[in-house]
Amino acid sequence: MDPSAPPSGNGCAECDAAGGWWFHLRRCAQCGHIGCCDSSPSQHASGHASQTGHPVIQSFEPGEAWFWSYPGEQLYERGPELAPPHHHPLDQSTPGPTGRVPADWQARLH
Repeated sequence: MDPSAPPSGNGCAECDAAGGWWFHLRRCAQCGHIGCCDSSPSQHASGHASQTGHPVIQSFEPGEAWFWSYPGEQLYERGPELAPPHHHPLDQSTPGPTGRVPADWQARLH
């Protein structure tokens, strides 16, 4: 983990680039990459972990500070303090971002 690595942005990097949407956001604890959760249609956070070998994520949702280790499939309630910000902006919708979430979003979750 690299506690000094800032988040890559306020939303899923790949979804933003492709005009997609996400359910919840996850932050790579090694490089700060923000990706969408495994319930999201594109599952970019776990894809990032697979492609880079960066094994640990932290929730990037307000009020959540847990970590997840992909290799051990282990949840950790706490871990090191990562560089701020610790969650997406409070005015950002969940799912998000506003304007790109389809009306039938719940049917599209994994």
